[in-house]
Amino acid sequence: MHAHPKKERTLVILKPDAVQRSLMGEIMRRLERTGLKFVGIKFTVPTEDQCWKHYAKDDAWFLAKGVRIVEDRKAQGLPLEKEVMDYGKDIILSNVKFFTAGPVLAMVIEGNQSVAIVKKLVGGTEPTTSDVGTIRGDLTVDSYALSSIDNRAVRNLIHCSDSPEEAEREIALWFDKQEIIGYRLLQEQVLYDVNLDGIFE
Repeated sequence: MHAHPKKERTLVILKPDAVQRSLMGEIMRRLERTGLKFVGIKFTVPTEDQCWKHYAKDDAWFLAKGVRIVEDRKAQGLPLEKEVMDYGKDIILSNVKFFTAGPVLAMVIEGNQSVAIVKKLVGGTEPTTSDVGTIRGDLTVDSYALSSIDNRAVRNLIHCSDSPEEAEREIALWFDKQEIIGYRLLQEQVLYDVNLDGIFE
C-alpha cells in the first residue's frame, strides 16, 4: 500500500562542494520555502561501501557507459588504456571519491510529490546546462567537459532521488528508521487541509 501523497519522501544529499562552499543554508532555504518538510537530517562522512550501494549500477550500465567513453576517446584520438567495463566503472569510482572527500549533509524531505518538486528545484545534472533559477544553475559553474578533462566527478552540489521507489531504497542506506521523525508543521493545515477552517476568529 502506497503512502498518502503528502507523505512522499525523497533523499537529498548536499555534497562536499556544497559544504565547503558554505551553501548548506542557502540550499536548505530554497527547499524549505516550498512547504516541504525536513524529517531527517544527518551530517556525516560517507563510506565507500555506502556510496557503491547508493549508486547501485549493474554490469549492463557499466558496459553501456564504457562503450560511450571508448567511442568518445576514439573520436578524440585518445589511447584506449582500459577495458570497456573499467571505463564505465570509473564514472562511479570518481563519484565515490568525491562523496567520501569530506562531510556531506543528508536529508529526508517529505511532502506532496517531494521527489518531483526537489528535482525541479535542483535542476539538470550538469550545472552549465541547468536552468536559471535552479540550485545547480545558479550556484555553480562546473561542466561535464571540465570534469572529463580533469578526470573527476562533476561538482554539482547536490544529489536528489530520481523516483519515489529510488528514494525509498536510498533513504534506507543513509538513515535508520528511528532517525526519521514524524511530526506536524502548522503550515501543513494551509497546504493540505481540504477546508481552511479556523482562520477567522
